[in-house]
Amino acid sequence: MSRDRGDRSPRTLRSLNRFALATATAATVAVTASGCVVVHGEREVVPTATRAEAARALQDFVTAYNKADKAYDRSQDADRVTGALAAIDGGKLDAGHKNNPAGNPSHVPLKLTDPKFTIPAKAGWPRWFVADTHANKGSAEAHWLLVFTRSDANKVWEVSYLTILAAGDVPAFKKDEDGWAEPVSADDAALAVQPRTLGSAYTAYLKSGGDTFAPGTHTSKWRATRLKNASKPGLARQYLDEPLTHGDYAPVGLRTTDGGALVFFATRHFEKQTAAPGVNITVTDRNINALLTGEVKQSLTLEFVSNQAVLDPTRGQVKFLSRVEGLTGAKGE
Repeated sequence: MSRDRGDRSPRTLRSLNRFALATATAATVAVTASGCVVVHGEREVVPTATRAEAARALQDFVTAYNKADKAYDRSQDADRVTGALAAIDGGKLDAGHKNNPAGNPSHVPLKLTDPKFTIPAKAGWPRWFVADTHANKGSAEAHWLLVFTRSDANKVWEVSYLTILAAGDVPAFKKDEDGWAEPVSADDAALAVQPRTLGSAYTAYLKSGGDTFAPGTHTSKWRATRLKNASKPGLARQYLDEPLTHGDYAPVGLRTTDGGALVFFATRHFEKQTAAPGVNITVTDRNINALLTGEVKQSLTLEFVSNQAVLDPTRGQVKFLSRVEGLTGAKGE
C-alpha cells in the first residue's frame, strides 16, 4: 500500500478502538500532569478528549508518521499507530526498508489540514475520537478520517484506523447540546448489522454473497473479480477471509443523525496462487519480494489487512464508503 493512500483496484487498495460498555465500579477523578481531568472508573460519562488534546494528538501522529515514512523505519511511529493501521503501514515500511535501506527516496512530508474533531462522550476505557482532515496527498477534496484511541490514562493517543472518504461522503453525526458525539455499542440491535459482527458478515459475504451489503466496488464487484480470476489456464487462486475483532482491531462507530452509524472495522485476507505442473509463478512486485518468506516453487500466498468505513443503517443494506488494504506478508511454497 502506498502511504499516499491512493485508491486502487479492489484487491490492492492502498490508498481502533473498541466498543466498551460501562461496568460497575465506582468512579474517582484525578488531575493529570497535563491538567486534563481523567475519570478512573466506568460509570461517569465524559468526553473522551478535550479538543485541545485531540489537536495535540493529531500533530504528534503526523510528526511520528513522517519520521517513519522518511526513514522507512516502523519503530519511529510504533507508539502512535496500532491495530489495522499499524499492520497496513508496517508492511509498507518493512518492504520499503528492505528495498531502500537508506530511507524513502520519494518522501514528501504528510500535512493534514483543516481538522474537525468528532469526540464522543462515553464511560470508561478505552477512549477514542475521530479526526476529519484534508491532506496534501491524493485528491484535495478527499477527507482523511483517523480514529485515535488509548486504553488508559497512562497511554498516548494512537491511530488505529485511517481511511479516505470522497467529498460529500462524511455523514452528519448526532451530537448533544454541548457538541459531543454519541458512540454506538458493539451489540447495538437498532442497526442493520451489529458492529461487532460486521467483520464476520463481510467475510461471509465475500465467500457466499447475499444482500447484507449494497452493491459496489468493495462488495459485488470484488466478488465478481475473484470469481473471474479463481481459475485460469495454468494458475488457480483460492481466497480466505477473516474478521479482526479483538483488542485494537475491534470496531468502533458513531451515531449519525438518521439513527444509523458510521462504523470502522478490520479484516484479514489471504490469496493463494497455485501453479499447474510445469508452470512457473514469477514474482515481479518488489514489495512482495521484500516480504517473501520461503521459495516460490508451486504456490504463493499473499496476506493483506484491510480497514473499512461503512454506513450501517437502522434497516436495509450496509453501504461501503471506503476500504484501505495493505500487503502484510507473502509466503512461497
